[in-house]
Amino acid sequence: MTDVITKFRNYLMGEKKSMNTVKTYVSIVKNFLDFVNNENIEEINMEDIERYKEYLSVNKNMSKQTIYITMKALQSFFKFLKREDLIKLNTPKRSRKLPTYLNEMEMSLILEKSRENLRDHVILMTLAFTGLRVSELVSLNVEDIDFYENIIHVKSGKGDKDRIVVLDSGVLNLIKEYLKGEKRLTGPVFISKKKVRITTTQIERIVKKYVRMAGINKKVTPHTFRHTFATTLLRNGADIRFIQQLLGHSSIATTQIYTHVDENALKDVYMKAKPKYLS
Repeated sequence: MTDVITKFRNYLMGEKKSMNTVKTYVSIVKNFLDFVNNENIEEINMEDIERYKEYLSVNKNMSKQTIYITMKALQSFFKFLKREDLIKLNTPKRSRKLPTYLNEMEMSLILEKSRENLRDHVILMTLAFTGLRVSELVSLNVEDIDFYENIIHVKSGKGDKDRIVVLDSGVLNLIKEYLKGEKRLTGPVFISKKKVRITTTQIERIVKKYVRMAGINKKVTPHTFRHTFATTLLRNGADIRFIQQLLGHSSIATTQIYTHVDENALKDVYMKAKPKYLS
């Protein structure tokens, strides 16, 4: 079994899945194989999968979202095994929770608290003004930034797709200042205290640190900055397709969730367009 798991992990990495996806899918498959407890993988059938789905739902009381991800991981595993009979799994409809985002005052507080540490400040400013995924931020190299055109070339983002992200001139100047202090012209933009490429875990800790310092009680992650960026653009009148391009969403349907998030924008539209039956 260990050999199959190793090969599956290599397969996922070859498919350019994010490290987080690789870790999650491998863990799910391990748990599934432990559940079916069958040494011969070729004997696994649809009944085993349905039993596992029922086990997760009834015995483990797992959400639709978790079961959905589990089925997607198993689909990927059986695709890797070339088990055509098991690829078309019945997955529960994925729940669409409204993303958590920060208002402008909360974001300002967090950014202000980070000013005394240039590296941390630049990291948070870049997240706040570009909407980059944390995996894209840690992968960013100096060579990916066009300092003359104020753009970032995101290389092989999610889904192995390149895209261009516009960079605010103020953030660009901060990046220049940071790199000048580091005396670096190439390689990773953001590095740790050990002078190696910073990790997603370290970025998450940085975010938590300044959220706590700002006295904000919401659960805030680097992805919250991405949601906030999109919501703010929408609130300020940006076209949804423009936001889609900046975020690197393959489908406009993914971006449209932000049209349901900003309650202030919804109230404004309602007040302007509400029926005037009695006027």
